[in-house]
Order: sequence, then structure tokens, then C-alpha cells
Amino acid sequence: MGNPKIRFKWYTDEWEQRKLGEMVERVSATGTSSKEFPSVEYEDVVSEQGLLNKNIYQKETIKTGIIFSSEDVLYGKLRPYLHNWLNPDFQGVAVGDWWVLKPINIDKNFLYRLIQSPHFDDMANQSSGTKMPRADWKLMSSTEFCVPSNIEEQEKIGQYFSHLDHLITLHQRKCNEIKTLKKYMLQKMFPQNGTNIPEIRFNGFTEVWEQRKLGDYLEVSKEKNRDEVYGKEDVLSVSGDYGIVNQMEFQGRSFAGDSVANYGVVETGDVVYTKSPLKLNPYGIIKANKGKSGIVSTLYAVYKPKENADSEFVQIYFEQHARINNYMHPLVNKGAKNDMKVSSENALKGEVCFPSKAEQTKISEYFDTLDCLITLHQRKYNELQSIKKFMLQNMFV
Repeated sequence: MGNPKIRFKWYTDEWEQRKLGEMVERVSATGTSSKEFPSVEYEDVVSEQGLLNKNIYQKETIKTGIIFSSEDVLYGKLRPYLHNWLNPDFQGVAVGDWWVLKPINIDKNFLYRLIQSPHFDDMANQSSGTKMPRADWKLMSSTEFCVPSNIEEQEKIGQYFSHLDHLITLHQRKCNEIKTLKKYMLQKMFPQNGTNIPEIRFNGFTEVWEQRKLGDYLEVSKEKNRDEVYGKEDVLSVSGDYGIVNQMEFQGRSFAGDSVANYGVVETGDVVYTKSPLKLNPYGIIKANKGKSGIVSTLYAVYKPKENADSEFVQIYFEQHARINNYMHPLVNKGAKNDMKVSSENALKGEVCFPSKAEQTKISEYFDTLDCLITLHQRKYNELQSIKKFMLQNMFV
């Protein structure tokens, strides 16, 4: 027996050891799904989050499985590939490799958190089978777990994690909503299908956008790190999701060679094109340097914005995968090893449709606000996930 490292201060009773088989009844009654009595399969649940990822009430296929009620807890026994749990507030049919656990003298919400705890996970991963290992009920039902003897403490712990999950879901939902809004605005705030006026624009801007070469807005930077003012700690990379980042800060190490004297200098506000293929962008990507100055290898082309260009607008313009791919495709020749044959100058020869500098800046400010909100909610989501993981380790024995 023992107590967890962290517990609510007004509870002092010693936790007790109880076998899982003494705390739950494993439901085995089978039934058939219907629109009022929906089926739940692994694919319906977001792994490690316990959330349904689609509308299970719209299923038309009739399935047979184990009947569960709103008083039960579902545990995905397929190991170690998935961590699926569900704390349902409805009746339904569990289809596939589920244990349906009915609590006996234990708080349902506490049980739901117990099965997510590291000790439970460690024991469940002592799986049976080779190709598709499954948690062993005989082993798990006879395994002892420490639980509070006081039902109120169980309830308190369950409520605490429910509150954490609510906050995690809230920030994830907000993050996804803003990402969806951004994707929508990337379509509507830029001209489509050969037009020169976007569907949505800020008040006060009425001029048509101009169709011109990208070279009318950017010029090749020839500045090299010949005096080695910048070192390996200043090497930058271009990320599809995060833009221009410092390798040491973002990846924990520098991938530079022995000398960085031939690297190109990238100042704040410069634009960088990476001449290496990415999964969604086989002809590379274009990003603006919003951070500190640094250097990039010869795999990158560095550009200075001209007076009529806002560098952050250039990045936003090319954020749509289709737009950057369609722009670069005619300009790039692929080598035998899938390397890209394109000079820094030739990458500027394609046509773009840009507004005035003032409207560019207004648009870039709008999308910068969206990006800040996405980052905020993503950071809070990550922080809360870390807190939950820590508490699962320390609020259970």
C-alpha cells in the first residue's frame, strides 16, 4: 500500500490495494447497433484523447458488439498500437477489441483515469499474442492497483481530470477553428481563377491587383558570410509549418559543415526559397524571416524585398500548397536524384498577382494575428497535455 506523491490536502486516509477484477465487472452481453443505439469502433475515437471524432449516429451499417451503458467505461485492449478509452454518456454497442468495464464500488470517472495511469498502461502492455497483441484480461483482472478508500477522493480526482480534459478540448477546438478560418481566408482574400480582385478585402482598398513577375517585388541577395560574422549557432532552416527557424533552437543541433563562410546571410525581413522538395511541396517553399538574422546553406535562395513589397505578404501569398506548387512547377527542373535544378534568378521569373504595398501590409497584419492566436492555443494545449501527463504519473500510485 502507499499514497500518491500529489493528492488533495484534506484527504489523509491511506490508499488501499484492490484487484481490478474486484473493482469492475467485465460486460459480455452482445447486441446490435441502431441509430438510437449507435456502434463505437476504434476509428471513432481519437487515440489518447477519449473523444469521438465523428457523428456515430449517422452510421447506416448495422454492427454487432458488446452493449454498454452510460455507467460503463470502454477500454481499447489492442496493444501497444493504440491508447483508446471512452467515458460514454450514452448507450451503445462497442465493436471490436474493447473491454466494457462496469464499475463496482468505485467512482466511474476515477476508473476512467486509472486506466490512463502509467501503472495500468505498463501492466496492459504485457500483452499476449504476437501479430496483434491484446491486453490479457486474466493478468489485468488479478493485478492490484492502489485506490483511495474514500469515495469522495476518487470523485475529486475524477473531477480534476475532467476539468483538465475540458480545457484541453477547448484550446484544441479553438486552434482548429482558427486554422479553418485561416484556410478560408487564404482562398477568399486572394484573387482566384485568373481574376485580379479578391472576394474579401479591407475597406478603403478598391484598386485591382497587378499581374507581374515576382522579380518585380524581390531581388536576389548575393551577401555571403565570408568574414564568418555568423557561426554555426546562427544557421537557419525553413520549416513548412513554422517558417524560418534557428536550427539550434528548433532542432537542438546545427547541421552545418566544417565551414559556414559560403552560407548566405539572411536578415530580418528577407525572403528565403528552399530548393529542396517537401512532401506537400515537391518544388520547395517560400518563407519570410520574421526572426533574428542568420545564415542559410546554398540549398536556399535569399531575396531582398523591393520598396513595393511586404516580405510577410510574400510568405502568406505562397502559403497555399496549390499556389506555390503551380508557381514553381514551370520554373524547376528535377534532377535524376530528385534534386531541383533552378537558379535563384529563375525562381523569380514566374507571375504573381499582388496588391499595393499598403494593402499587402494590411493583409499580412491580419494573418499575423491569426497565426498568433493559433500559436497561443497550440501552446496552451501542449502545456495542458504536459500537466495531465505529469498528474497521471503523480496522482496515482
